[in-house]
Amino acid sequence: MMLIYLEAEQGTFLENLQIVRGPYLQVGTESSIIIRWATNAAVDSKVWYGTNPDGLDLTQEETTITCDHTVKLTGLTPDTKYYYAIGTTTGVQAGGTEDYFFVTAPSQNLAPEEVRPLRILVLGDAGRGNDIAASVRDGYLKFTQSRHTDLWLMLGDNAYDTGTYEEYQRGIFEMYPQFLRSSVLWTAIGNHDGGCANSLLQTGPYYELFTMPTRGEAGGVPSRTAAYYSFDYGNIHFICLDSYGSDRSFVPAQEGDRPSDNSLEEYRTPQGAMLTWLARDIAATDKDWKIAFWHHPPYTKGSHDSDTEIELIEIREHALPILEAAGVDLVLGGHSHSYERSYLINGHYGTSDTFTEQMKKDGGSGREDESTPYQKPLAASHAGTVYIVAGTSAFADQVSPHPAMYTSLSIPGSLVLDVHGKRLDVKFIDNQGEVQDYFTMKKTIA
Repeated sequence: MMLIYLEAEQGTFLENLQIVRGPYLQVGTESSIIIRWATNAAVDSKVWYGTNPDGLDLTQEETTITCDHTVKLTGLTPDTKYYYAIGTTTGVQAGGTEDYFFVTAPSQNLAPEEVRPLRILVLGDAGRGNDIAASVRDGYLKFTQSRHTDLWLMLGDNAYDTGTYEEYQRGIFEMYPQFLRSSVLWTAIGNHDGGCANSLLQTGPYYELFTMPTRGEAGGVPSRTAAYYSFDYGNIHFICLDSYGSDRSFVPAQEGDRPSDNSLEEYRTPQGAMLTWLARDIAATDKDWKIAFWHHPPYTKGSHDSDTEIELIEIREHALPILEAAGVDLVLGGHSHSYERSYLINGHYGTSDTFTEQMKKDGGSGREDESTPYQKPLAASHAGTVYIVAGTSAFADQVSPHPAMYTSLSIPGSLVLDVHGKRLDVKFIDNQGEVQDYFTMKKTIA
C-alpha cells in the first residue's frame, strides 16, 4: 500500500497543519499499544501500521476532532516489530519510514527461559531540557548502539520547575524524540511535576500528557488511578507508586468519580488506598522479577536526606515492608541528584544510624567478575532488595555515603536494566557512554 501524503491543493489549513508533540508510545502490551501526538489545530486522527515499512496495510481512525490525538491499536501479534505513520484521514503527517516503529511485548504464555533478552532504560530527574540531559541521552545511545530499548522509565521530576506544558515540551518531547517514537514510556510523578498537577483530582499537564493502565489492561491489579499503577512485560512485573501526590488519596468507585469528604483515605499508610492496592497487586503476580519505581527514594544522602524528609521517611516505613515481604528485587528512585546503589538488603525501615550489618543479605559488590552475583530464591519473602537512586539524568550534585549503599557517585548518567530469564544485569552509564557501576542478580530454585 502506498501512503498518501498531504497535498498543497487540500487547502491552506492542511498546509499549515503541524505536529507539535510526539508521536510517543504509551501502555504497550503483547497485543496493543497507544500512540499519542499533538497538532497545532484540531483534526481527526489516523494511524497506518504494518510489519513492512513499505506496506502499512492496517489502519485505525479516531473521528473526534482534537489537537491531542490518542489512537489505540489492538489485535497485535506478540513480540513483533510494527512500523507506523500518523496523520489525519486526509493524509499522513509523519512516519512511514524505518525510524517509526514499535515492538510488542513478549507473549505472557512463554516460559521465562523462552523470553528474549530485554533492555530497559531508566532516567531520573531528567526534565531540565539542558545540555547535561542531552549528553546523558547521547551517552546512552553510544552505549546501546543498535540494541533496541524495549521500554523506558522516568522516575519523576520529568519537567522543571513546576511541570508546565512548556517544560514538558522542552524536557521530554524535544529532548527524546527518538526514544518516544520507538519505545514505550512509563512515568512516575515527582514533586516538580506536581507543581501544576493534582494527584487527587487527576488533573494538570502530567495527567493530561501521559496515559496509564488504570484498569489493569497491561497486567496487574487495577489501581483505578493514574497516580500509581502496575504492568507486566515479559517475565517482569513493574510497580509505579506516587510518593508525592498529597497527604490523602482518592480511589474512585468507577471512572469519572470525584472525591467527597467521606471518600478520602490516608495516603502513604498501610491502611490507605495506595498501599492497600500495592499489597494486593504484588501478592497477585507470579512474575520472576518484581521491580518498583517512584520518585522519593527510601535511602539517600545526596541533595536530599532520607533521614529528615517526610515523603522519604513514610515511603520507607510503610511501603518497604510490603515490598520486601513480597520479594521485590529492585527499587528505583530519583529526587536526589546522585547515583546511589545499595547492597542486597532487607529490614531497614529507620534512619541511617539504625542500619546494621545484619540487614545485608549480601554485603558484596554483586559483580560477577569480582566476587559473586547477588542470588535470590524464586518467590522468596525477605530475601533482599537492591535500592538505587538514579537522579542524575540532567544534573549531578554532591553525595555522602549512606551505610546501606555499596557505592555513591556524583556523575551524570542513566541506568540500564538487562533481563534474560532468571538473570538481571544492572549498569550505570555515564554521559560519555561508559559503565561506572554494575552488578548482577540471579534467581535460583528454592
